Amino acid sequence: MALIFVILSMILSSSMAQNNDAKALLDLKAEIDPLDNLQWKQGSDPCTWEGVRECKRGRVSKLVVENTALSGTIGGATLSLLTELRVLSLKSNNLTGRIPDLSELVNLKVIYLNLNQFTGPFPESLTSLHRLKIIVLSDNKLSGAIPASITQLPRLYMMYLENNMFSGEVPSLNQTTLRFFNVSNNHLVGLIPNTTALSQFNKSSFLNNLNLCGAQIDNTECNPLSPALSPAMSILPPKRRHRHGLSTQAKIIIGAICGGIAILLLSLGLIIFLRTRRRRRGVQTDKKEPPTEERGVSAAMATTEREKGEPSGGGGGGGGGGGERKGGFSWEGDKLGKLVFLGEVMNYNLEDLLKASAETLGRGTIGSTYKAVMESGYIVTVKRLKDSRYPKLEEFRTQLEVLGKLNHPNIVPLRAYFQAKEERLLVFDYFPNGSLFSLVHGNRPSGGGKPLHWTSCLKIAEDLATGLVYIHENCELIHGNLKSSNVLLGSDFESCLTDYGLQTFRNPESNEEPSAASLFYRAPECRDNRRLPTKEADVYSFGVLLLELMTGKTPFQDLVQQHGADIPKWVRSVREEETESGEGSSGNETSEEKLSALLNIAMTCVAITPDNRPDMKQVLKMIRETRVEAHVSSNNSSDHSPGRWSDTVQSLPREENLSI
Repeated sequence: MALIFVILSMILSSSMAQNNDAKALLDLKAEIDPLDNLQWKQGSDPCTWEGVRECKRGRVSKLVVENTALSGTIGGATLSLLTELRVLSLKSNNLTGRIPDLSELVNLKVIYLNLNQFTGPFPESLTSLHRLKIIVLSDNKLSGAIPASITQLPRLYMMYLENNMFSGEVPSLNQTTLRFFNVSNNHLVGLIPNTTALSQFNKSSFLNNLNLCGAQIDNTECNPLSPALSPAMSILPPKRRHRHGLSTQAKIIIGAICGGIAILLLSLGLIIFLRTRRRRRGVQTDKKEPPTEERGVSAAMATTEREKGEPSGGGGGGGGGGGERKGGFSWEGDKLGKLVFLGEVMNYNLEDLLKASAETLGRGTIGSTYKAVMESGYIVTVKRLKDSRYPKLEEFRTQLEVLGKLNHPNIVPLRAYFQAKEERLLVFDYFPNGSLFSLVHGNRPSGGGKPLHWTSCLKIAEDLATGLVYIHENCELIHGNLKSSNVLLGSDFESCLTDYGLQTFRNPESNEEPSAASLFYRAPECRDNRRLPTKEADVYSFGVLLLELMTGKTPFQDLVQQHGADIPKWVRSVREEETESGEGSSGNETSEEKLSALLNIAMTCVAITPDNRPDMKQVLKMIRETRVEAHVSSNNSSDHSPGRWSDTVQSLPREENLSI
């Protein structure tokens, strides 16, 4: 009887907690959803509502409501009831007012409130949440100091506060867990603490804080005139200053200013004289250029122009609209020499892009990929196509217009393109969390990584299959180059496809062969460079990628030809080796079942005959059915392996080389 009473009490308690979650969400909807975009209905299970990504024991644990035109102010009481919440994301809305007190959310690990209109101070209540790992409050209107108590968060992994109005000094963060950090475009002052944690970040994390100094930004001398760094000039009473005239300090400053102006005028005169002299003599300089990685995007492009017999461009640009530049590129035709935005116009222009510093991420048969850091601190990924003759101009524009319209959470967006004479650039969003290759293999270029836990494999598989279905079904496109280095990890560590639809940009007469690893991702029927990829070939590549996730091995050999029908046996042997060494996933019954299901899906995808492969819609259906079964099995088992997705991403490197 007592046991029945306990069970009934537990059921009743769980039901009441679920009702509290439903009430909290409905109150939240009443506050911030004036357009009624969220179809949350009273009396239904909140775990089935849009945006509720995950529930644990009937309680809401992951709430992700992004890009939903939410507006208004959040009241603290509405969220405080969601005590089991682990992940909260309300980014890319139009929320206003102060960020409420969240101290009741003691289980919170991840919070994304970026790209809103929040005002007021940094929410100090966050510093009491000792399980918190990720804080993203960028692109708001927050002000005041960043509280020193933020240093008390023992698990802090990522903190993005850029594009706000924070003032004061940078806290002395020294958590060994910290891997991502950005406070650019604020009003911070003082010396950046030279802690072990902060010393790993370069100037791109601190840009546009005019009174900030430190080794990280190559400026160790703080501005003596900064109000935060020196006593106020009015330290003496006004009458006393007037009676005794200017102080010695003031005289020194005035003298220094006058001397600086004189030196500046003299320098300008000298520059004008030298330029006039060079112009008269017709002197041409020919200096050795540093490597592309050390110069910048415009310098890299200029090098190509010189190699092709064209004049080189300078480090500037023609602004957002381009236009002819003296001594630069030869612009011609409509939309040539311009940065053409596809859809939303971004907050940078051609000049910003050409002046950006560039770091090579990878080189491939289609082109080279760069990380471009602009002077404003904004970062993009630039793909420079190897052969600008293919395809022809109109086909090139048409293809990019199609690619630019793709809008899906599992696809890296193409933002803009640049077309000049024999020069083509594509501009994508930059993903600082790296690629799937780096997640699986770390810093091992040979690809000798560790197999992922089956929960991670399933999540990644569903993300990728969802993106491929969108490309195949909605857009009638082919990815054509699917591999782990062409899968990037988004802000919430979702898997996003990049390098899609670019195979038509490759010179069909080129004899350049892809690397061995890239070749074996390709379906057998498409390994001849003259054959264009197909949807069936994408399915094959997806199957190879699944095998890579399960084994930690890159396709350095033709898995299908080498192992044939014995692939499942080979995969299991690899995972057993990892398990025996203590590094693999647990060998319980649930794990074995789900791995078998994944293996079956992979095997159907890598069928030698294209007609025997399922389409991506069928693959996605199989994966989702497996995830549903896995969720039920996990609730009824003791599988609590540390290899789950949320823990896997904690070992993620900051950046990696992409081979594209």
